Amino acid sequence: MLKQEFARRRKQLMETMGNRAIAIIPTAQVRIRNRDVEFPFRADSDFYYLTGFAEPQAVAVLVPHRPQGEYILFCRERDPEREAWDGLRAGLEGATEVYGADDAFPYSDMDDILPGLLENKARVYYTMGQDAEFDHRVVNWVTQVRGRGRAGVRAPEEFIALGHILHDMRLFKSKAEITAMRQAAQITVEAHRRAMRVCRPGMYEYQIEAELHHAFMHGGARATAYPPIVGSGGNGCILHYRENSALLKDGDLLLIDAGAEYDCYAADVTRTFPVGGRFSAAQREAYELVLEAQLAAIEKVKPGNHWNDPHEAAVRVITKGLLELGILKGKLAALIKTEAYRPYYMHRTGHWLGMDVHDVGDYKVGGEWRVLEPGMTLTVEPGLYFRAGSRGLAKRWWNIGIRIEDDVLVTRSGNEVLTVEAPKTVEQIESLMSLAHAA
Repeated sequence: MLKQEFARRRKQLMETMGNRAIAIIPTAQVRIRNRDVEFPFRADSDFYYLTGFAEPQAVAVLVPHRPQGEYILFCRERDPEREAWDGLRAGLEGATEVYGADDAFPYSDMDDILPGLLENKARVYYTMGQDAEFDHRVVNWVTQVRGRGRAGVRAPEEFIALGHILHDMRLFKSKAEITAMRQAAQITVEAHRRAMRVCRPGMYEYQIEAELHHAFMHGGARATAYPPIVGSGGNGCILHYRENSALLKDGDLLLIDAGAEYDCYAADVTRTFPVGGRFSAAQREAYELVLEAQLAAIEKVKPGNHWNDPHEAAVRVITKGLLELGILKGKLAALIKTEAYRPYYMHRTGHWLGMDVHDVGDYKVGGEWRVLEPGMTLTVEPGLYFRAGSRGLAKRWWNIGIRIEDDVLVTRSGNEVLTVEAPKTVEQIESLMSLAHAA
């Protein structure tokens, strides 16, 4: 993504902040996996959204109308000895020349410099509660400025959570962001197709997970957007199943919820298909009900509709279908009102999608569901989960877990399904798997 994109975002934020304001945005902390082994570092989404800077130990500071430069980046200095061990650093020069900072200072000098930047500011835009240690540093800097009151220096009087402003910006995707999300979606689609092609009874769930990772990295995504869910049989009825260790058995369904992250943008796709390549009669009935619900929900994703419209559409289709299958009994309106479907469909139909898989942005504004607008991106993912032994549930439905999820962009004229090429009709799935098994 071009640095002009990040500059545009910073300018938009600073225009909102106004005069006598300062924003402090730290990146994520390095986390230890075990002993002296670190988890792979991934920059904080808000920080990266404004900077494009992927290194650890960095803090962005925005000071509107500062004569010496509005965008200041604290980061690690170049260090040939450490770079020989851990890789190259941008350094102070790279911070300005490559990443567009007006000024850059060593991360280690932050405690000396930041109190001065806070002087005579009325408002501090900073999100408390995410990092207790950094919260303490910010409070200490403000306290130092207050201590200079007799010298005529004024300390900030107001703390404002940065998230409310910044997250509303992130909710509306630019052309550059949509390009990155399309790429993440395309990589993810190929991964799901690969999983369908290689799946055989006798394999293990983790072997399918390995195929997903291969496809992600081969496509240019160095990370998953979240830990993949690969659940066969009854495991597909566990919403956040993560063990991915069971043997795949002929006659079972396999539910895969997995998405690639590309340039810090997430895809999030779920497909459900038969391990042996053919749906049973009960599996097909349940699957086609979920697919009907998903298509009805996607149809409601368009400008002017509100956030809950897709969910209401999915709920109506699923409840009506459960009535027709004999799983629920009663009047449709009453069953919807009492949420009688919830033992089998217990989650929402989607969520915002972007830099985070469950992305930021308010779902309600002023107590009312948010109206969908062009540039918003969300998932649409109804499901049915028939756990074995569920009270009153006929045995033919046991261990059928189905979810169908796509990534959908709100456009001016309606919507664009970014992941449309991932097979999801019964015919598409069985045809792909039949060809793969015959090869």
